[in-house]
Amino acid sequence: MKYGLIAAGFASAILFAVPAFAGDQDFTLVNKTGYEVAEVYVSPAHAKRWGSDIMGSDVLSNGSSVDIKFSPNASACKYDLKVIYSDKDEAEWGDVDLCTISQITIHWNKKSGESTAEVE
Repeated sequence: MKYGLIAAGFASAILFAVPAFAGDQDFTLVNKTGYEVAEVYVSPAHAKRWGSDIMGSDVLSNGSSVDIKFSPNASACKYDLKVIYSDKDEAEWGDVDLCTISQITIHWNKKSGESTAEVE
């Protein structure tokens, strides 16, 4: 699997999303890539460091989902998302407005070699 960086899907979905209340960054991450996701990182947009893997020792199997919860005190809406697959390939998405979405579904296109995401 090759590294893919796709943000266009987020941008188009965010433009038409209805804003949510501040602090409402919780979302469900759905893996429809055909691969196992070993690590997931969510950091404030443009942060210099990713912080800790939120999956810990767990993995996100293909076809599975995980609910990602934020502190009620979190005020930022824009975050960067990074996933690392079990084969160590990775994908990133930047400036995702988590206050306007509730689900991110990631996909892998073997033909183009890109990871993409669709938001709801």
